[in-house]
Formats: sequence, C-alpha cells, structure tokens
Amino acid sequence: MKLPKNKKIYFASDNHLGLEAELSSREREKIFVSWLEEVRKDAAAIYLLGDLFDFWFEYKQVVPRGFVRVLGKLAEITDSGIPIIFFVGNHDLWMKDYFQNELGITVHHNPIEIKIEDTVIMIGHGDGLGPGDKGYKRMKKVFKNPFFQWLYRLIHPDLGIRFGQYLSQKNKLISGEEDIKFLGEDKEWLVAYSKSKLEKKHYDYFVFGHRHLPLAIDLGKQSQYINLGDWITHFTYGVFDGKTLSLKTWNKAGKDD
Repeated sequence: MKLPKNKKIYFASDNHLGLEAELSSREREKIFVSWLEEVRKDAAAIYLLGDLFDFWFEYKQVVPRGFVRVLGKLAEITDSGIPIIFFVGNHDLWMKDYFQNELGITVHHNPIEIKIEDTVIMIGHGDGLGPGDKGYKRMKKVFKNPFFQWLYRLIHPDLGIRFGQYLSQKNKLISGEEDIKFLGEDKEWLVAYSKSKLEKKHYDYFVFGHRHLPLAIDLGKQSQYINLGDWITHFTYGVFDGKTLSLKTWNKAGKDD
C-alpha cells in the first residue's frame, strides 16, 4: 500500500460507548465524533480496533439503541471515500453484517497485517492473544459458537441487550480484562505474543487495543509494540505518517494536547 502525499493512517480503540464513567457515554461519544471529524481531513484510512461499544449484539432486525452520532459520522466518512476498517473486540464480538451493509465498513474478526510502503504492521484488538487468560479463551469459544448465538437471539431484544450490558460490566471473565495497570513487560501477554510473532517474521509495529493503557514498548529487532489506550480516561490514538507510528492524545475540549 502506498500512502498518498500528506495523508496519514489513524488508529483508535476501546471507546466502550454505553458505559457510564467519569464522563458519560454521550459526552465521550461527542468527543470521539469531534476527533473523527478532525482526522478525516488528512486520513488515508481509519482503523478502529474494537470495543467501540461496551455491548453490541445484532438481531436480524434490531441493533442496540443509541450511538447515532458516531454511527452517522462513520457512515458519512466512508461515503466520502475514506476507508474505515473495524476489528471486533471482546465487547462487540457479536457483530454480523450491519457495519458492512449499513456503514460501508470492513470488519475483521482476527488480527491482520498490512504493509504501507516498507513498513509492516500487525493490527488487532488483542483479546485472547498470547499466554494465559485461559478462562476467557474458553468463554470466547462459547460466545463465538453459532448455536449459542442462535439461542441468544431467541431472547427478546429488550431483555437480551439489558442482560448483555449487565454482564459486560460485571463479569471480568466475560470481558477478558485484567486490572487496568501495567503488569510489567514480562507479564504483558500482548508483549509476549508480539515477541513470539517476531521470531517467525519481522514486523515494524504491533498495534493493539484491549488493555486500555497507552503503551509504546521497544521489542528489539527494530520493532515496537503499541497499545492505543482508550477513550474512557486516556483519549489516546495512534497515527502513522509514512515513517513513524506514534501515540497522541485528544483532549476533552476536542483538540490535540
């Protein structure tokens, strides 16, 4: 892939819209929409690395209520010709075809690699990768099972969505999230995963979300692990200018710090 002159690639993850935090979901949604409006000015592509919602389940004729501002902005951006690529996270893994058919967004369920000029980047949400977290990995297999998803669709949406929202916030086995603190490089599973991939092939960057921590860790061999943080407390994102991929912060007033 050749990056057009004066264009950039943007990355963001873990908005968890629907979750009420220090800032309300509606406030955080408006902040994220302001970021989308700004980066579209020079974006060659926008990669969203999962957990855009705190819970998402698509029935055949029903999608969760709310989020019209962000969904409308995403559709507006793709309609303008800027590609948006979405990676399903552990909180929105029950996506089917709404994003593709209604918003024109490409959806991935597993990590992929891209090559921009001479830079090779692996991209994914990050849940279930690397050693450990066996309880969540078993749970994820159940959630991804088509029969289980069929059974869940039999529940009325009013009950199914409410129940899903409750579990999303209360059950850490389901969410697959540890305490949001840096565990140390030797205990960060995504660092271990990235190093294992480096043994087989060179990547300049590994870009993930899931951990809710803005991290940039040198892996050696001219490779770096980037975690994008979140849009709950950090409001951080990644930007690749054709040479370097760096982390930046979008402040609550709607501009770069």
